Amino acid sequence: MSATIVPEAETGAAAAVRRNFWRGVWRVMRRKPSRMVGAVILVVFALMGILGPMLYPDPLPRDTSALYAPPSLRHPFGTDFEGTDVLALVVTGSRYVLLTALVTAAITVVVGAGVGLFAGFRRGRWDTVLMRFTDMKLTIPGLPLLLVLSTVWKFTGAVEMGLVLGLLGWGGVARAVRSQTLSLRERGFIEAARGLGLSTTHIVGRELLPGMAPYIAMNALIAVTGAVYAQVGLFFLGVLPFEANNWGVMLNLAVFGGGALTTTAALPYLLAPLLAILLLTLGIVLVVDAMDEIFNPRLREE
Repeated sequence: MSATIVPEAETGAAAAVRRNFWRGVWRVMRRKPSRMVGAVILVVFALMGILGPMLYPDPLPRDTSALYAPPSLRHPFGTDFEGTDVLALVVTGSRYVLLTALVTAAITVVVGAGVGLFAGFRRGRWDTVLMRFTDMKLTIPGLPLLLVLSTVWKFTGAVEMGLVLGLLGWGGVARAVRSQTLSLRERGFIEAARGLGLSTTHIVGRELLPGMAPYIAMNALIAVTGAVYAQVGLFFLGVLPFEANNWGVMLNLAVFGGGALTTTAALPYLLAPLLAILLLTLGIVLVVDAMDEIFNPRLREE
């Protein structure tokens, strides 16, 4: 009888902790309306990336009689050089950009956090070897390397692009996580876990990682913005093939093909993807601000 009561009590306690956590999240989000705006922006972009391409036919319809048409009710951001609706291009191009950013953030966080946690906890030779490798990785200039890779690898898919960007971007996260781990490993609860003879995997996964989760989550969101800028910049420079519609391709065609910097005809074609990037960045910044208070008890008490 007692054996069944204990698991039920633990389950109830865990459920109460989860309820209190989400209530705290809701209070923090309501405290500043801007945070709710940020969350709504991210939800809209997520839905746009998932459902947006399903709303339009493939290929997108063209109206050759309305090349570079000005904004109107039918075309809120006008049309491009082929008479294609610019809003449709932004929506359908969001999936490639957002999928690449998510893959990049996942790889950056998993590899960077894993290396930083293991090196910071084990110290000694493992720490030296992993940090020297990380330092070597950080000294490699990312943009020139991407330009070289683009000559031999066509980056035809969003996952391929995210894989490369993630493998090039985890060094900073590893360094930062290691610093946090070095601070946490001297705490009393870690000393107690080591005294009990618990394995390194258990201590890192069950004791250190939960304390690092807020920091890692914020780094994941920041990595999303970095990945968006990197891929859009590469497509804008024209070093990658235009095999998929995305915001970087739109910027390239608007500036170098439509002369958006010298004529107003292609200006909406240029401003639409820039506005999408701006809104996505704004949403992430506002949510990161909320996360800082959600996971910081001192800020919640102020």
